[in-house]
Amino acid sequence: MRITLERSNLLKSLNHVHRVVERRNTIPILSNVLLRASGNDLALKATDLDLEITEELPAMVEQAGATTVPAHLLYEIVRKLPDGSEVLLAVNPDGGTMTVQSGRSKFSLQCLPESDFPDLTAGSFTHSFKIKATDLKMLIDRTQFAISTEETRYYLNGIFFHTIETEGQLKLRAVATDGHRLARADIEAPSGSEGMPGIIIPRKTVGELQKLVDDPEAMVTVEVSDAKIRLTIGGIVMTSKLIDGTFPDYQRVIPTGNDKEMRVDCQSFTKAVDRVSTISSERGRAVKLALSEGQLLLTVNNPDSGSATEEVAVGYESDPMEIGFNAKYLLDITAQLSGEDAIFLLADAGSPTLVRDTAGDDALYVLMPMRV
Repeated sequence: MRITLERSNLLKSLNHVHRVVERRNTIPILSNVLLRASGNDLALKATDLDLEITEELPAMVEQAGATTVPAHLLYEIVRKLPDGSEVLLAVNPDGGTMTVQSGRSKFSLQCLPESDFPDLTAGSFTHSFKIKATDLKMLIDRTQFAISTEETRYYLNGIFFHTIETEGQLKLRAVATDGHRLARADIEAPSGSEGMPGIIIPRKTVGELQKLVDDPEAMVTVEVSDAKIRLTIGGIVMTSKLIDGTFPDYQRVIPTGNDKEMRVDCQSFTKAVDRVSTISSERGRAVKLALSEGQLLLTVNNPDSGSATEEVAVGYESDPMEIGFNAKYLLDITAQLSGEDAIFLLADAGSPTLVRDTAGDDALYVLMPMRV
């Protein structure tokens, strides 16, 4: 194999694929990226056996061929080469090493044979549809923060995507929860997604996908089966295993009878919560909300360091009440709201609270209270 290509193109593609490669691997080949040159293209592929990303980019191919080299090492070398330079990649005749050359810089990397590189065979997909990158990004951004990190409840370690009929319309819905909070976002179901199986996309795949959908004009082709998902964005193809588990019936925990409404300016509320929570301990990040007509008093007490209070003007006309929340969870939710105001629908100090965005009803959040 012998090819020449632009550093900027190679760096961009390596940036997409090298993140999949785990830093510590018991299987040496999994630390490598597969390079395959043919025609006028170089194809890169990396995998951790659960997730695989491939990308094609233009290259001047003098001699076709394929090999695998350490992914993070190649990425670091290319990253440190000067802007605008050309990079020559050449596998030596014995196949054991590859030369990376640019200007006066020359590196020699150990290769492992292409035949050892695992293939995440996709099998057949039952459903296929196209979705705007902006819509997919919105669904992920609005829900990702609520994914559970608790490994024992592995079925919560991802985002649950499914179609659902609501008010006579078919929606594509994303839901994530960790038991303390729940995030839900909807878009109109794309053509072809009807009847697709409910799938749980793992946290790592979600994180990588979020970085790949950066072009607002792009369309993403989504292919789904019971066990895998494949997403195609331009020249990038991402295949991932799905979480094999049953997502809980989240509809049960969304309260319907919360009759106390608080409307608050999102920015001033966020800043006030952030300020008073400065004094809270890392372990107990509780902030108390004391509501009375037109007024909200935020209080944080930390027996070790002191206390903090701040008043915020709100739209609230129900009976006075007090309720406690985890300050970080509150801030995570308000960070997702795009409208000027946040709407809190409350029941009592021990029941879950609903948070809605004034910018539209495509997203909804549920937050469990804390004792304060």
